[in-house]
Amino acid sequence: MKNNQHNILDPKQAHIWIIGGGVAGMAAAAFAIRDAQVPPQHIHILEELDISGGAMDGGHTPNAAKAWVTRGGRMLTDETYLCLWDLFSSIPSLENPDISVREECLEFNARIQTHAQARLIDAQHVIVDAEKLGLNTLHRAQMLRLLASKEERIGSRRIDEFFDDSFFACNFWRMWRTTFAFQKWHSAAELRRYFLRFIQELPRIHTLAGVKRTKYNQYDSMILPLQRWLQAQGVDVRFGHYVEDADFVEDEQTGQRRATRLYVKLPEGSEQIDLPAHDLAIFTLGSITADSRYATQDDVPELIRDRLDHGWSLWQKISQKAPDFGRPMTFCGNVDEHKWESFTLTLKDDVLLNRIIEYTGNQPGTGALMTWFESGWHLSIVVPAQPHFADLPDGSYTLWGYGFQIDHIGDYIKKPMSEATGTEILTELILQLGFDDILTHVLANTEITTVMMPYASALFACRKPGDRPLVIPKGAENFAFVGQFVEIEDDVVFTVEYSVRGAMQAIYHFFAVPREIPEIYNGLLDPKVGLKALEAVFH
Repeated sequence: MKNNQHNILDPKQAHIWIIGGGVAGMAAAAFAIRDAQVPPQHIHILEELDISGGAMDGGHTPNAAKAWVTRGGRMLTDETYLCLWDLFSSIPSLENPDISVREECLEFNARIQTHAQARLIDAQHVIVDAEKLGLNTLHRAQMLRLLASKEERIGSRRIDEFFDDSFFACNFWRMWRTTFAFQKWHSAAELRRYFLRFIQELPRIHTLAGVKRTKYNQYDSMILPLQRWLQAQGVDVRFGHYVEDADFVEDEQTGQRRATRLYVKLPEGSEQIDLPAHDLAIFTLGSITADSRYATQDDVPELIRDRLDHGWSLWQKISQKAPDFGRPMTFCGNVDEHKWESFTLTLKDDVLLNRIIEYTGNQPGTGALMTWFESGWHLSIVVPAQPHFADLPDGSYTLWGYGFQIDHIGDYIKKPMSEATGTEILTELILQLGFDDILTHVLANTEITTVMMPYASALFACRKPGDRPLVIPKGAENFAFVGQFVEIEDDVVFTVEYSVRGAMQAIYHFFAVPREIPEIYNGLLDPKVGLKALEAVFH
């Protein structure tokens, strides 16, 4: 990732301009303060929205103060998320400043341990024995063939170009696809990376016992503590600032390149920020939550196809300035392959929660992901430990779910999920559970928030080398790219780890931080892990 020779910036002189207030940008600010000794007042975060966190959101819905929503949920592991835990070992927790977010997570997961007993549910409401992965000799050979292939050879090929149809009907794929959000038309190269990065999960994919959670949703448990710490240090956070373009210059003799100016839209107009040679610009590229639209029990969230907000605009502009700045249309050019719809239920009593506990044998927070693998909409839900929001009133509860095939017809609601109201989606869920007797009660005592996300799985788009720019492009003297759409060799997107690792690489590179970045975990290098994975595959 590092160039042989590069411009080392003086932490006392440099100003850092971070474009995007998601976790990647916030992590870059934190590493700059903690590890590079950059004065916090020299760090500027420019965020178009009025809130930090990017895709790691959670809180009151935009539509109603009495309902809560998360657009997505994240499962963490100890082995794979090393940069993330490195960062949050330094950030005080939301509720107890005497311990770190990392310590809070360790305590929480020691108390609330994941061991799902209802991972897969069939059309007759029967919980399937998911421990039997259902892989045959051909499937194992196909997995080995993919693992043995180099990424350059895989190129932009799809997952279904490596596996036959029967593979997509086995329990292993049913669980893997919904755990990590893979569709069979997604990138085979990305699936290969996931096999290597999460091979330790193979023997426990049916229980998700390796999953670690935060005490609350990730906004309350990670973003809010990180934001408070950055602002307490004195970081300059500017909300309502949208960077619409940037200038770069290149020295034709040396090939060195420098970012020289940012063009910023403000609520009251616009401004230009000149970047001297000792300043650093860090650009967050793309967005999986761009153009999200919300709805309630009575309406349907709109699907935006033509990129109305600015989640992709900056990358589209700067990608035209150099051939190695990536190709955003690879990822945002096909909404139908990457759209999702999620839903959050705010329950006014515990009737539904208690029935789910009785049905699954899992207390809230211990059950991870439940998937109706034969359902038309391919529904999944997660019942988190309660309360999932720090400000949720006593007697209220929440759960989250999503549909993976939102253009298909429901089994009970005879229309695509994308055309269904929140009430219809909840009705489909209750009937999939077989809880017909409490349907009327649950509908009357639930606030439903649905979210349509056109780019939720865009980071899994079939790609080839060069579609994602490097964190530090060749010859970059004072700029870097971060987020889910950059190239970090061997690491996996759709993880908070990816965003944090890229931020760490950028700061450590430009300020020559004499501290090692944690190595990327590969379970195959541990004989015990590899043997357990092999046993699971042949079970």
